[in-house]
Amino acid sequence: HPARIEEVVEKATKEIDKSVKEAGEQAVKEAGVVGLHPELIMLLGQLRYRTSYGQNVLKHSIEMANLAATIASEIGADVRVVKTAALLHDLGKAMTHEIEGQHHHISRDLAAKYGQDEAVCHAIEAHHDDIEATTPEAVIIRVVDGLSGGRPGARGDTMDNYVKRMTELENLANTFTGVQ
Repeated sequence: HPARIEEVVEKATKEIDKSVKEAGEQAVKEAGVVGLHPELIMLLGQLRYRTSYGQNVLKHSIEMANLAATIASEIGADVRVVKTAALLHDLGKAMTHEIEGQHHHISRDLAAKYGQDEAVCHAIEAHHDDIEATTPEAVIIRVVDGLSGGRPGARGDTMDNYVKRMTELENLANTFTGVQ
């Protein structure tokens, strides 16, 4: 019966929308970010159902916000900017099926559309190499994106590959004078 199908679809849609909203609200709470537009919170919640290289995008964004805040507080960068930018940096991944372009550019545009300041928008857009990171906050976002994605277990990588990668990083770091 077509009417029954529409009724079930409507009910399922409402349940999913509720789940998405709750996931977004929980993410904002866990990251300690306040004042986000409700549409950004809904888009964040959609990331609960997205993965990238086997890593849940919403969990990755929350983890980044917490790592970024720790680093920012240690070096005197703007904690509010990094927490917000980290949480929103992959927001475009919720929209890549609807909007053409790279996710970090889409994320920046969404953040700007919903009232985020330029410092947050720049840090979001510069988390990949095609845009130069010109502020300490943008550099922090780029760094914690690599840390979160590169830690053991984040992307289903084997321990052998992780150890190999860490050895290569250590060897590279040791080529610089003064690095111990």
